[in-house]
Amino acid sequence: MSPYNQNENHHRRSVRLKDYDYSRRGAYFVTVCTRNKQPLFGEIIDGVMHLNDVAEIARNYWLEIPGHFPNVTLDQFVIMPNHMHGIIVITDDMVGAKHASPLRLYKTKIHGAKPKSIGAIIASFKSATTKQINLLLKTPGNSHWQRNYYEHIIRNEHELNKTKRYIINNPPKWEYDRKNRNGIPNDEKIKFWDRFLNEFE
Repeated sequence: MSPYNQNENHHRRSVRLKDYDYSRRGAYFVTVCTRNKQPLFGEIIDGVMHLNDVAEIARNYWLEIPGHFPNVTLDQFVIMPNHMHGIIVITDDMVGAKHASPLRLYKTKIHGAKPKSIGAIIASFKSATTKQINLLLKTPGNSHWQRNYYEHIIRNEHELNKTKRYIINNPPKWEYDRKNRNGIPNDEKIKFWDRFLNEFE
């Protein structure tokens, strides 16, 4: 498995490892944000995320990923008002797809992403969800996702469990999330998450 260190400034832009093959077997912590951090997916009330119809599209397509990438399983994930966190596990070499649509774009190299890689999976997910969101909102041609995404490679079971705790605690800790434009100042948010994550060392 591979490196995700939550104490290592997980809130900063990830720098992908040079020459690392992101289609190789392992567990990956992925964050995908909405364009301009717009609260597209609903709201958090009393620490509970309330998904709207747009979020349900994202949720359903996320859950469909293993049906289009048979070498992939999903672990913990959460949809927040303006981003998603999820753990994607690549289990083995791809031996063939179960379905051809709506994530059929995985067969091609998307924006430089290697086929069957984390980049290709996320690009396909974004493409499929964007189409359905635009149909729902009647916004043809709009882009609703931030162009890039964030990822960390999870090294071992300890880091996997730590990442799961972070994901599970996202909604109740929304006030402290740096992607939350309201709430407490960023410096305090960073200090809070550092303290929170240190509890699980």
